[in-house]
Amino acid sequence: METTTLQPKTNGKQTAPHLTPEHIMQIGMGFWASKTLLAAIKFDLFTILAGGKLTGGEIKNKIGLHARSLYDFLDTLVALGFLRREGLYETAEYSNTPETDFFLDKNKPAYIGGILEMGNNRLYKYWGDLEEALTTGQPQNEIKYATSDTGNPFDELYKDPAKLREFLNAMTGVQMGAFMSFAKQFDFSNYKTLTDAGGSIGALSMQVALNQPHMHCTSFDLAPVKPLAEDFINKHHLSDRVEVKAGDFFKEALPKSDVIVMGNILHDWDEKEKLQLMKQAYDALPEGGAFVCIESVIDNERSKNAFGLMMSLNMLVETKGGFDFTFNDFDDWAHKTGFKTTEWLPLAGPTSAAIAYK
Repeated sequence: METTTLQPKTNGKQTAPHLTPEHIMQIGMGFWASKTLLAAIKFDLFTILAGGKLTGGEIKNKIGLHARSLYDFLDTLVALGFLRREGLYETAEYSNTPETDFFLDKNKPAYIGGILEMGNNRLYKYWGDLEEALTTGQPQNEIKYATSDTGNPFDELYKDPAKLREFLNAMTGVQMGAFMSFAKQFDFSNYKTLTDAGGSIGALSMQVALNQPHMHCTSFDLAPVKPLAEDFINKHHLSDRVEVKAGDFFKEALPKSDVIVMGNILHDWDEKEKLQLMKQAYDALPEGGAFVCIESVIDNERSKNAFGLMMSLNMLVETKGGFDFTFNDFDDWAHKTGFKTTEWLPLAGPTSAAIAYK
């Protein structure tokens, strides 16, 4: 049967530029695509497919899916660019794309699914109250339901070991690509020591140690994180060059180092606290030392880095005063703190390094 495509009638008159609601619908209903991907990650689908192609029926049995909408689910992932497919319906075989195989297989070191797992388990429901956050200026996560107020937005997370591990894996996942890039791109030739303040499980220190054999690194974070970081560093056989120290950077001095790094740390706090942390870094550095802030730094025009701007909205949902910032903001704070010069280093995706030299 022959098919034809209908064309809009113009009656011979010149028409205005064609307008389409595609972008509006794509973003407005974007949670459809988001939740489909997050469900696949929760089912470990990409980790399973890292072992090789599977039919829809084999996938159904491995992850316990219902027959209804099985192919709608899998073929949506194909249409969104997360899976490849050969054949159709029962004869189809599904496999990972190069990107999902590299970044969403839990058994690979480049796995970034931690942040997406946390997005599914925590942030998805808290972002449902974004309107309340925008009208009240108050966080909408665990803090909202806490029985006591300690002033630290992470205390509620750190009370639950499972949530703490999920959070740390998320922070590792969201920045692993940037950490890899930083470890290779930054000029370490004049430095020997590095402290990652708020180092989580030690992923940045690990990447620097792997790529810069002359560097000795310290991962510095709160006491509950220390055993998890030590396990991670030992797993990668780097305990001879990566040390884990426990401490609170608001209450005690940072370990003296040639380079001080804070990855996704400054955006957690208000401007006064940002300046306090930068002063802590300044005091721990020697002359010529470098303070490196790795974040989704917003472009100075505040119109291009949508991820950075949405990350700032996430700080509204997650913290009491945190917000993301432009490089111009960072430059202003750096000079107020006493640093001599600053520079900007693009890393991976929306993430970059804002660097200040003492």
